[in-house]
Amino acid sequence: MSKVKIETGSKPADAKYRITVTEKGPYMVFGHPPLAQHYIMLNEHGESWYFQQGRSFPTEAEPTALCRCGASHKAPYCDGSHAHAEWDPTLQSSSDALLDNIEIVEGETLMMTDNEKYCVFARFCHPGGSAWNLTEMSADPEARKLAIREASMCPSGRLLAWDLQTEKPYEYRFEPSLGLIEDPAIGSSGGLWVRGGIPVQRENGRTYEIRNRVVLCRCGQSVNKPYCDGTHAAIKWRDNLEGVPEGETVPEHAY
Repeated sequence: MSKVKIETGSKPADAKYRITVTEKGPYMVFGHPPLAQHYIMLNEHGESWYFQQGRSFPTEAEPTALCRCGASHKAPYCDGSHAHAEWDPTLQSSSDALLDNIEIVEGETLMMTDNEKYCVFARFCHPGGSAWNLTEMSADPEARKLAIREASMCPSGRLLAWDLQTEKPYEYRFEPSLGLIEDPAIGSSGGLWVRGGIPVQRENGRTYEIRNRVVLCRCGQSVNKPYCDGTHAAIKWRDNLEGVPEGETVPEHAY
């Protein structure tokens, strides 16, 4: 079996944590990681700015089965709806690393890597003229600071900011945890935000690259499964979970 890849800047979670993606059914979650709603919150200009936690859900069962077809009536948990739902469970994503086939944007003090196929349409890259332009303007301290923030807030890790002097990426230090993304601004629910290096594997044991932050599809319609590709936003998929953004803001930790 080939060696498990670990993304640069990421650290594997404790061995008790893992997510197994069943071939035709749910995500099977091991290790009891915290699971809660995470709402995309806006700044005064109506732009995505931070996540705020909402309702929490138990992961006491070992494993806990979470829906990935988008049709469960007991969301976020699986209720067997995948057996008759209209969805393609095929896991289409390749074994490529996140930094394979990327675009690179360079400024005077920063570089940003961009792997567009992992875009989940969270829009944290938009404020201040876009993360791409800000990276190119990174000689300016304020532009640099905002470019790092925007790349680091990207929940899927599509964007990653790198210091040109140290050649190291910036990553928030997440504890192993799961988030159910909610996007009130566009009237849609999003994917399963997997944080803190929790391994994601197939039933045959093959483990995808371990990453500090990644988003898995919950609507059942992504063409890059198990990863989210933003389709939920286009189809206005809703998980119909009750909850309000009244908890802590995420992330809270320093780089």
